Amino acid sequence: MLGGHLDSWHGATGATDNVAGCTVMMEAVRILKAIGIKPKRTIRIALWGGEEQGLLGSYKYIIDHFGDSKTMQLTKEHEKISAYYNIDNGTGRIRGIYLQGNEAVRPIFEKWFSEFDDIIDHTTITIRDTGGTDHLGFDAIGIPGFQFIQDPIEYNTRTHHTNMDNYERLVIDDLKQMAVIVVSFVYNTAQRDEKLPRKPLKKGE
Repeated sequence: MLGGHLDSWHGATGATDNVAGCTVMMEAVRILKAIGIKPKRTIRIALWGGEEQGLLGSYKYIIDHFGDSKTMQLTKEHEKISAYYNIDNGTGRIRGIYLQGNEAVRPIFEKWFSEFDDIIDHTTITIRDTGGTDHLGFDAIGIPGFQFIQDPIEYNTRTHHTNMDNYERLVIDDLKQMAVIVVSFVYNTAQRDEKLPRKPLKKGE
C-alpha cells in the first residue's frame, strides 16, 4: 500500500500538508498503470481523511482490514500485506527513509536506493521512528510502515498549518523526483517473492 492524507483544516488549501503527498502517490500509481506492469502483488493506494484529527481515517481502515492494536486481534489480510509507504512532510524531495526500528529491511532499502545515486545525494536510512502520520497504525500492528525523509523546504517554517500553504509553495521538480522513487519502492515490494521482513510483535501480543 501507499498513501497520503487529504484533510487540511487550516486557512489555506493544504498544498504541502498534504496535497503534495497525495499528488506523489497518485502519480506513482499513474506511472505504474502507464508502463503496464503486472505485479505479483496487488498495489493499493489510500488517500486518508482525518489524519489531522488523530489519524482517524487510516486507523479505521486498519481496524477493518488488518487488526486492532488495542486487542491485537489480527485478520487474515494482516498475513498478506507486505508494506505501507507514506508521504507527509511537504514538497521537498526524498532524501531517505525512516526504518521505524525495523533493521532487517535496511539492506533491502539500501539496494533500492542505490539505483538513485544520480538524484539523491547522501541517502539517509535511519533506524529512527518518526511519528504524526498515517504509517503509525500499520507499524503498531506489526505491518512494515514507512515514512520517507524529505527536504524540509519551508514546511516547518512557513507552510505547515498556516494560511500560506498554497499551490505556489509546491516544488514541482521535487514532486516528480518523489514519485519516481515511490514507484520504485512500490514496484520492488510488489515483485518480491517474500513479504518485507517484519519486526516481532511485542511480547504478549
